[in-house]
Amino acid sequence: MLCAMTTSSAGGCDEPADRAEAPIRRESLSDQVFARLRDRLLSGQIVAGAQLPAERDLAAQFGVNRHVIREALKRLHQARLIEIAHGGRTTALDWRRTAGLDLVVSLPGAGQVLTLDGAQRDTLEMRACIGSDAARLCALRAAPSVLDAIVAAAEDYQAHGPDLDALADADIAWWRLVIEGCGNLAYLLAFNSLIGGALAFGDTPREQRTGELLDVRGRIRLARLIAARDAAGAEQLARELLSRSIPPLPGVTAANALEARK
Repeated sequence: MLCAMTTSSAGGCDEPADRAEAPIRRESLSDQVFARLRDRLLSGQIVAGAQLPAERDLAAQFGVNRHVIREALKRLHQARLIEIAHGGRTTALDWRRTAGLDLVVSLPGAGQVLTLDGAQRDTLEMRACIGSDAARLCALRAAPSVLDAIVAAAEDYQAHGPDLDALADADIAWWRLVIEGCGNLAYLLAFNSLIGGALAFGDTPREQRTGELLDVRGRIRLARLIAARDAAGAEQLARELLSRSIPPLPGVTAANALEARK
């Protein structure tokens, strides 16, 4: 049942009822309403197939005007969390079937609905998949000048250590050569999202990536496999290298995790 509120013309509320919402900060109102509704949809508090209250009722519930609600619903619709039919009927969707990566981008501030730790691990798995296939494609497609640059950057990589932050920057520059050399635009855009912090990878602790970042020999071997056009070998080694930063799932042994990645 919706809590009853009296909404003023300025979009505020006079006196909340017993089940009033927590106070809404006066800045970025539509962002706040979007986040609260998103969290309810992701947690199952609003189940897939359920009809959301009308705009007027949501405005009363949150103590804001209908324009704020309309903007929040528009974002939920763009994220494919809800469906808005003609006439204003709004239905919750099964986000596991409809949502895209833009949902992960919106997760900061999502509280405990989908924890950033979980999203971070999943993003690292995606990174390993993209990186390993990019190494394969780069071995098949890259121009000789690009292959030479990849080998030279790998051989120069050690000079940036042992500082992990400096190595991380060099790592990004090296992988950009590989991603651009693979010729896959979707991989390049995903890479930009990963390093730009739009996805959860950007907050991965450096300490978690120590084994990967300090493996100078492995990187040089990978560069030489790519330059030698050994697509299968490059793919396997890239997956092994990138998978070192992925924390194991609870209850999964290191041996089982390694076997699953083969």
